[in-house]
Amino acid sequence: MTIKTRYSSRVSETRPGWGRRLLIGLMTSLAVPAFANDDVFPLPPELEPDVAFWESVFTRYDSGEGVLHDNRNLAVVYERLEIPASVGRRERQRRVAERRRALRAVLLRLAEGKREDLSAEEARVLALWPADVGNATLEAAAGQIRYQQGLSDRFRDGLQRSGRWRAHVEAELEAVGVPVELVALPHVESSYNPAARSHVGASGIWQFTRSTGRRFLTVDHILDERNDPWRATTAAGRLLAYNHSITGNWPMAITAYNHGLSGVRRAMRRHGDTALVEILRNYRGRTFGFASRNFYPAFLAASRVDQNREEYFPGLKLDAPIDYTYLDTPGYIAVKDLVAALGITPSQLARHNLALQPTVWQGSKLIPKAYQLRLPSDAFDESPEAFWARLDNGLFSDKQLPDLFHTVARGDTLSEIAEAYDTRVSTLVALNQLRNGHRIRAGQQIRLPAAGPLPVASVQRTESEPAVNAAVEAAVIASLTPPVFETQATLGEAQPANLSDDTDTTTASSAQTALLSDPSDYSVADDATIEVQPLETLGHYADWLGIRTQRLRDINGLAFRTPVEVGRRLKLDLGTVDRETFESRRVAWQRAEQDRFFRTHLITGVTEHRVRRGESAWILALRRYDVPVWLLRQYNPELDLHSVRPGAVIRFPVLKPVNVTG
Repeated sequence: MTIKTRYSSRVSETRPGWGRRLLIGLMTSLAVPAFANDDVFPLPPELEPDVAFWESVFTRYDSGEGVLHDNRNLAVVYERLEIPASVGRRERQRRVAERRRALRAVLLRLAEGKREDLSAEEARVLALWPADVGNATLEAAAGQIRYQQGLSDRFRDGLQRSGRWRAHVEAELEAVGVPVELVALPHVESSYNPAARSHVGASGIWQFTRSTGRRFLTVDHILDERNDPWRATTAAGRLLAYNHSITGNWPMAITAYNHGLSGVRRAMRRHGDTALVEILRNYRGRTFGFASRNFYPAFLAASRVDQNREEYFPGLKLDAPIDYTYLDTPGYIAVKDLVAALGITPSQLARHNLALQPTVWQGSKLIPKAYQLRLPSDAFDESPEAFWARLDNGLFSDKQLPDLFHTVARGDTLSEIAEAYDTRVSTLVALNQLRNGHRIRAGQQIRLPAAGPLPVASVQRTESEPAVNAAVEAAVIASLTPPVFETQATLGEAQPANLSDDTDTTTASSAQTALLSDPSDYSVADDATIEVQPLETLGHYADWLGIRTQRLRDINGLAFRTPVEVGRRLKLDLGTVDRETFESRRVAWQRAEQDRFFRTHLITGVTEHRVRRGESAWILALRRYDVPVWLLRQYNPELDLHSVRPGAVIRFPVLKPVNVTG
């Protein structure tokens, strides 16, 4: 069958070699224009099948179907499965598992050397592989069968939505010196949907995790600027520029956006700074799974489609950008009072002010003072000054409402909630009659100290006690029209989770996700050593290992009271806890320390300083630039802080105090 257009009839899944011919057809016969900047975003020939695979996922298969394929060799696509969206998750998993078992059995028979008297199915599967395929490769392939859901309908919707923000995204990327082609990255991350949420708590069109988002944005229970496409784009540009400053090339900077800087730096040290194919094919980091290997190829495919969207989706019209009027609130004000004055509904206001959290819409919090509201200019016919002047001063407050309840979001921990509200875990456990402080779930409402103790009649129904607030919140959220909240569940599978492994919810993966923008190496090497990082002490290591501090001194030849030096390697005793447990505890502590700092500071830029004779990096950081040493080291991971020569250039992040909204 000859593929004449991108919308020719489906290739028959019963014909031998159809999957390979499909990818070859996409690579050769469709004459897709090259990227505008091949030097910046290289596409080695070895990765072309990977890009072609994602191109087909983004443009040929919709969400009611998918393909079973080899998760290492994306040129091998076994078959197409039609699974309508109406089919539940469990039934879909059953159908996929059934076909996976059948294909696995075929591959294992072929792996035993069977090459004659083949059944039609065995001949079809064998034809998908090179003629000289070995038995070991086929045996490995039996354990590498993966299902990928189609995304063409969601990608098309994302292209259409992108028109609302495209000009702003391109302008912001250019302003921070980032290639404008990265305008395609949100297609991979979120299908340009501001309501997108991932299973690890990433949010918004750029899918910032909470820890990374707090470096550049206000993220709390009142404002979550990750969900504001305008502010989040500025932050994404800064993060991408930062990644590039650490990795030195865009393929690795983009991979780090998904996998994290520390893991990417380990891969580069092992295989070479620019060994793109070697890294994506052969790096065996513990959390470097399918998602990380495929993030850059998926971006290249998304960029190809984005730049040639008329060829892939003829007749597609992008949404028009909206011209806004901006109103800076002169004081704290309730949503109900503001919408009454404006003559609009809460959902109309919410559609254009995506950073405001449900606490504001349900009325338990006021819109913060000095918050910049957006309103469509064609629906607002007076000046901001005139509007505020005609409002009764009694509508404004000089302080925020106290916190009564917290609705648990994905990724929340009780310790983080306690810190956010300046209270203790033990207090929250007591107030909420929690049996286990480590087990809370998304959607659960946590009573806070300002709400007082539980009413006697409610002691046995802790989670349902604030039912009125929950009902109000649900009603407001339900009234909001897409894309603000309604598509959160349906778009869950359009997130990078679509690129993930079956084991992506492991502790190791969670630890990796916690500090994506931190290039520091918190892993334990194969020889049971670690690199000492700022803020850490022997006491910390001993606590995380469950041993005495003296034991670490003994095995490292350290005299009593001798401090450990940042950057040196230290031997660990892993007799009590394993490597993964130590790393998890270490990353959790680092995340807590960094989150605490970024609750009161934002990174707004970077400045460079050329060291003069007699200057010290430590003194420059603490006295001149007011940057903690651990953050200085993150921006200069290869710098030896103990020996900085004159003429060396040090990057210092520019910090500003966070505008506290609570």
